[in-house]
Amino acid sequence: MTTDRTLWTLTGKDALTFLQGLVTNDLRPLEAGPGIVWAALLTPQGKYLADFFVVRGAGGGLLIDIATPLAADTLRRLTMYRLRADVQISPSALTVTRGLGPVPEDAMPDPRHPALGWRLYGDQPMPEPEVDWDAIRVANLIPESGIELVPDDTYILEAGFERLHGVDFRKGCYVGQEVTARMKHKTELRKGLVQVVMEGAAPVGSDILSHDGKPAGTLFTQNDGFAIAYLRQDRSDGIMTAGQARLWVA
Repeated sequence: MTTDRTLWTLTGKDALTFLQGLVTNDLRPLEAGPGIVWAALLTPQGKYLADFFVVRGAGGGLLIDIATPLAADTLRRLTMYRLRADVQISPSALTVTRGLGPVPEDAMPDPRHPALGWRLYGDQPMPEPEVDWDAIRVANLIPESGIELVPDDTYILEAGFERLHGVDFRKGCYVGQEVTARMKHKTELRKGLVQVVMEGAAPVGSDILSHDGKPAGTLFTQNDGFAIAYLRQDRSDGIMTAGQARLWVA
């Protein structure tokens, strides 16, 4: 069982349309039956606030699966947006288990990347297989809330949400949509998450300096000589440094 996640049940006739008008991804496929969608909630300025899974189970109920540290602030924001919509948000008694390999009955593939395996929502806790999730994230450049995804700071396109199926550019309006669409269609991204090769180690959050000592970015999750870094493209050539570590783009 994954213990760092909070699950909510959404009920009411407006539950799906309420979320559809707020989040970055298209939830309409969940109208047809069971499924799972990864999406983000943004500020009106287009900056990341939280990411979560929206799940329609075999029984027809609607769930939100969110990292526990983000849960309280996200619930307050959803409650603020609810207004007169017929939506009730309550704690769910279900648990979530994730794993790799053979897929249990009723489990769903993680929609971000095949390397992330499956997620299973059920009444009873299940033992989780031991998996080095950080190694998988670093190898496949998958950001994590509270590490690479920083509330009120991260732009989701710089964090790879398009590649990871977390944003839909045809779904219509949502909070922060205008800024996100402008970044997609009218600008060229000059910063973003990349995989780097490392010699040595440095704390998560360490500043990265370019080969000529200029600020180049920030170092995040590290695993076995590789890491996820947020970098300026124009300062990522050659050997960079983060504390005592040396690094370069993979």
